[in-house]
Amino acid sequence: MTGKYDYDLFVIGAGSGGVRAARIAASHGAKVAVAEEYRVGGTCVIRGCVPKKLLVYASHFAEDFEEAAGFGWTVGETSFSWKKLIANKDREIDRLNGIYIRNLEKAGVEIIESRAVLKDANTVRLVADGREITAGRILVAVGATPFRPDLPGVEHAITSNEAFHLDALPGRIVVVGGGYIAVEFAGIFNGLGAETIQLYRGPLFMRGFDEDLRKILAEEMVKKGVDLRMNSDIVAIERKAGELHLKLADGDVLKTDAVMYATGRVPNTAGLGLENAGVALGPKGEILVDRFSKTNIDSIYAVGDVTDRANLTPVAIREGQAFAETVFNDNPVAVDHSIIPTAIFSQPEMGTVGLTEVEARTRHGEIDIYKTSFRPMKGTLSGSDEKTFMKLVVEPASQRVLGVHILGPASGELIQAVGIAVTMGGTKAQFDATIAVHPTAAEELVTLKEKWQPPAARAAD
Repeated sequence: MTGKYDYDLFVIGAGSGGVRAARIAASHGAKVAVAEEYRVGGTCVIRGCVPKKLLVYASHFAEDFEEAAGFGWTVGETSFSWKKLIANKDREIDRLNGIYIRNLEKAGVEIIESRAVLKDANTVRLVADGREITAGRILVAVGATPFRPDLPGVEHAITSNEAFHLDALPGRIVVVGGGYIAVEFAGIFNGLGAETIQLYRGPLFMRGFDEDLRKILAEEMVKKGVDLRMNSDIVAIERKAGELHLKLADGDVLKTDAVMYATGRVPNTAGLGLENAGVALGPKGEILVDRFSKTNIDSIYAVGDVTDRANLTPVAIREGQAFAETVFNDNPVAVDHSIIPTAIFSQPEMGTVGLTEVEARTRHGEIDIYKTSFRPMKGTLSGSDEKTFMKLVVEPASQRVLGVHILGPASGELIQAVGIAVTMGGTKAQFDATIAVHPTAAEELVTLKEKWQPPAARAAD
């Protein structure tokens, strides 16, 4: 193929999906180049899940210091430096960026530091120098970008991109949004000592997650000091006397030092030249692809958030690997997006896999629910009244576990292991047959015996 084209594969975007696709394709003998206009590693490594998790860790320490007294520890005077945290975070991101670059180079992939746009189905143009490059296959892996609404004064607001580079921790901040990015950052800022308000335009945040998790998370966040305001939205932002005045839809005005929008992300397809190649887009600007990540143009593929299928880093990596196997190893692989274990690093943390209760009832009709809520053992001495919650959604006829939903410490770690069982089609009987690990919170997952009934049904019994 390279006799006809400059490269067998040209990847636009060096994020998680693009890097994995490039490395695997090169391992199968393809001549590969990757164009990246910012830094290698993509949203997750540079300005997403990795730095965010580091900030989540930082935000837990004030609570940990407080709870240590119950275990006999006397913690002396403490202080927090935002500048030191951000400097240490930046050093770690630099390290990871270097690893990604070395791994690509070791695989024989050429890295081109430039924005690349499509000229036609087999040609890209490098914005940095105007050079045109041809390729037998082009993979678009440019991810998504934070959405900011069109309203007066929105230029004063930040997104998650800028939150990682603030000069100082705001004394007061308003986080706008109801998804996992919003609740995670609300927890971060609150834990680090900022006066934090979270606004969401709907009646309850975390839409799409299990109803029990949504309700309990809201209760626990309020207990931790986050001011949650549902059915609330900003219509204008104005800077006055060194602070921001946020005019709300109900006429109220909030005064704050910073406002962060975490109201979703949109596929980063603007100005990419997709129309030059005739690539079909969906209503959100997402690139439409088939189960093998191929667009309507045979030579052009897309993976990751730019396709708006399941916007998670591990999914992008799996899609990139599947693409390379399919196209460059004659081994067709389609990614199954139906069961995806997910962790939300809210405070408290959440882990979920499979169907929610509402989804299961819609698809299967009658279902069995097993759930429990309890105070973890640590809380008996620490004094914390934070709840841990666990829920199993089970299909009655087959006894297959359709969904598992957890809220509490280490939920992300738990759901990875539980996700294996759910993906394998594990049944409630198999969960029950598993010997419990005691004393742990996780043992509840294999000791739940009594089906949950709504209060009205219990009263009737």
